Amino acid sequence: MGIRFVALETDLVRSLQAGQPDANNQLPERRIAETSGLPCRHCLQLINEDEEYLTLAHRPFPALQPYAEVGPIFLHAAACERGGGNSTIPVFLDSPRYIVRGYGADDRIVYGTGTIAATPEIPAAAQNVFGNAAVNYIHVRSASNNCYHCRIDRA
Repeated sequence: MGIRFVALETDLVRSLQAGQPDANNQLPERRIAETSGLPCRHCLQLINEDEEYLTLAHRPFPALQPYAEVGPIFLHAAACERGGGNSTIPVFLDSPRYIVRGYGADDRIVYGTGTIAATPEIPAAAQNVFGNAAVNYIHVRSASNNCYHCRIDRA
């Protein structure tokens, strides 16, 4: 079974870049990157030093419910092309390890599927998580801060 990394939807990102409120109903904060390395959740690339970027609250779930975590993410402030859509590990996943966790069709955590994987092992970890028939999709999250990075779907 194949996998594909999924970035945030372009329509959502364009609305945030245009100043629409985030998941906390606040305007995204605009900043200039002081160093390179902030991960853009749309192009799945790193934001470069001196580039304008947004910091905002994101809830990667379709509705409010107890498992619908909200957390901070970064986006390029200017339009960027949507990344992902294939099995190649996105460039912006440059930390040493990540949480790989399965969610069911009801958008709740499928218990027993969460694991911490070294970055090069994310595809293998995702294949293992998808071995559980109850898993509909996977989140890749920071192993140190639990921030949402991207989604993995079956290809």
